[in-house]
Amino acid sequence: MKVRLLIFGLLFLTIAGCRAATPAATEAPQEAVDTPSPTLAVLPTVGPQTTPVPDVESPVIAYLDAWKADDYDAMYALLTQVSQDAITLEEFTDRYRTVAGEVALADLEYEILSSLVRNAESAQVSYRVLMNSVLIGEIQRDTVMDLRLENNAWRVQWADELILPELAGGNTLWMERHVPSRANIYDRNGEPIVAYAQAVSVGIVPGRIDPEQEADFLEDLQWITGLHPNTIAASYEDFPIGVDWYLPLGEVLRERIERYYDVENGYDDGLLYMYPFESRFYFDMGIAPQAIGYVSRIQAEEEEEFLRKGYRRDEMVGRQGIEKWGESYLTGDRGGTLYVLGPDSKVVTQLADIEAQPAQSIFTTLDTNLQQAAQLTLMKYGGAIVVMEVDTGRVLAMASSPWFDPNAFEPTNYNFSYQLEEIYSPFGNQPLLNRATQGQYPLGSVFKIITMAAAMESGLYTVESTYDCQYSFTEIPSIAPRYDWTWEHCRDEQATQGECKTLPSGMLTLPEGLMRSCNPFFWHMGLDLYRQGLTDAISGMARAFGLGSPTGIEGVEEEEGNIPDPGDEVAAINNAIGQGDTLVTPIQVAQFIAAIGNGGTIYQPQIIESIGVQGEEPVLELEPIIKGTLPISSETLAAIQGAMKDVVNNRRGTANHILGAYSANVIPMSGKTGTAETGLESSHAWFAGYTRRNRADKPDIAIVVIAEYSGEGSDIAAPIFRAVVQQYFEGRRTYLLPWEASVGVLSTPEPPEEENAPEP
Repeated sequence: MKVRLLIFGLLFLTIAGCRAATPAATEAPQEAVDTPSPTLAVLPTVGPQTTPVPDVESPVIAYLDAWKADDYDAMYALLTQVSQDAITLEEFTDRYRTVAGEVALADLEYEILSSLVRNAESAQVSYRVLMNSVLIGEIQRDTVMDLRLENNAWRVQWADELILPELAGGNTLWMERHVPSRANIYDRNGEPIVAYAQAVSVGIVPGRIDPEQEADFLEDLQWITGLHPNTIAASYEDFPIGVDWYLPLGEVLRERIERYYDVENGYDDGLLYMYPFESRFYFDMGIAPQAIGYVSRIQAEEEEEFLRKGYRRDEMVGRQGIEKWGESYLTGDRGGTLYVLGPDSKVVTQLADIEAQPAQSIFTTLDTNLQQAAQLTLMKYGGAIVVMEVDTGRVLAMASSPWFDPNAFEPTNYNFSYQLEEIYSPFGNQPLLNRATQGQYPLGSVFKIITMAAAMESGLYTVESTYDCQYSFTEIPSIAPRYDWTWEHCRDEQATQGECKTLPSGMLTLPEGLMRSCNPFFWHMGLDLYRQGLTDAISGMARAFGLGSPTGIEGVEEEEGNIPDPGDEVAAINNAIGQGDTLVTPIQVAQFIAAIGNGGTIYQPQIIESIGVQGEEPVLELEPIIKGTLPISSETLAAIQGAMKDVVNNRRGTANHILGAYSANVIPMSGKTGTAETGLESSHAWFAGYTRRNRADKPDIAIVVIAEYSGEGSDIAAPIFRAVVQQYFEGRRTYLLPWEASVGVLSTPEPPEEENAPEP
């Protein structure tokens, strides 16, 4: 009996010693890989002689959660050492990313089905994976994950089957992507703005023009491109003589010129260059390019992202404006056929096949003729024009200058590299910026509409309130006197003519103060409200009118602007005339001007008329969106409307000399001039107004014009306003802007008289 007990005791100690000698208990831990290791579910050791097996499902869940999050580093850290020796982190990551891109993986879900611990060192977990592909829908597979116990933690044994069972044996996936043609973009009348077309790039080498043949050559170019000879000549007037520099002129439809020029393989006579290409084509070298936007190739760093969205590597994608906003409509519902390929790249099996569905065209609210006319009026200046129906919010034109040619982003266009260099030039004026919705400017005297509304709604001012408007304002003793615009004119007249003809405005009622745009009157009101404790009366009214926040227009990018509450008396008087830190966008101004014109209803601006497949019911149609009403009484509104009418029609109104006769005899108009200081010598010129024609076939419109660094609103912006009104109501423009030689053609300085020329 004692012998048996001794033998049993020795056997027990031997077994215990063997257990104590396992790597988990006595050996130093294996060297960790460089990747971070997630926390694993490991149960604590109970007693000195037993080591329970950890939960086998915890690392599987951690692995699959990391897969869902595309956290390949975390997944790799869960592999066994043998697996990590067999595949690098880069190879492992590439394997998963390649599958995700090929499948066009949107997301995945999983479900643990069962688990089995075979022994103290190996286990299996069965799970179901549901891959959601944007091209072929759901891919569901059941598979098994093998695990090994290392350092008392379960680790995953890597195999291709962990992704899909069909990938065993070195198989791969290949998706044949079915991509519908990108849909067109149209104006409100169904005229194409963007469509697939055969086109020809056109350019010249100005240095090779024969001076004796220049006039005839420019006339030929006008026929080819539609550009006026003066416009073409002006584009190369600064080119150095004798240097063969290439000048891109733009792109035209191939059908326009192939009857007269053989351009199938390109045309090059050493002076005129024309090369054919086929692509998504932007008509007339860009109609509202900042609003419509452009497409460009998928870049290398974007490839994975777009592959997972279902795109091919060689596709063009929307980058700005409606092209970007409407990407999902314009590209349609993509489909695909997913194949399993063997190691020899031959098809093993087909996993799924889904056909593509047609893309949906976008019809905008833009009127092509009006849009092009608006763009022409801004040829001389940077700036923006917004034209909007007062009773619906439809945007009929949205011009931003300088503009750009969206065809520049097509690599098969011979002109593209030259044009892109100009678009992205560090010395350029940001042509990609949509100044109508993203340009943030001080509003200048147009803001006085807001101040008048705030003053009347405060109860401190009425239409009978008066103020003696003289040259200067001295109500804040601690600052230097400030001067009215009448003094600026008087001073200029004295300097140029020797006498002052512009007198102070004198005693004015409140509406007359707006009509005359009297700065001292509005400085006085801003200061008075501030001193009365109504410090945010003006800024609050501005925000209620929609300034300082996005309008909500869909399809184009927009900025907020800035409407500050004044912190002192100087800020109060600055804000009262739209200066200081006040910043607005032209689309915000158009929104509240339209509300004044329609009787107080604030409509959200809209540029999308409808979306759908031609010949079918549209999936989206424009419905006017009422955002609210102007927070003013009918008396205040009527006073503002009357004052804006007088700006145009009263002989003392600041825009009467430009608009008065046309308003009285042709199209009734109301508006407000604005001249906003910029901190530089030149000011921004504003004019904001609306028509009062009441024609059933031509809804009245609100128009906002800003011309950057150009001068006074009455001299620069008001003429542009008139030109746009004529184009809209009469269908063509005959009115010449002060700086035009003919419609759409800038005047050039007259050469000096012969007798005044310097002697050689």
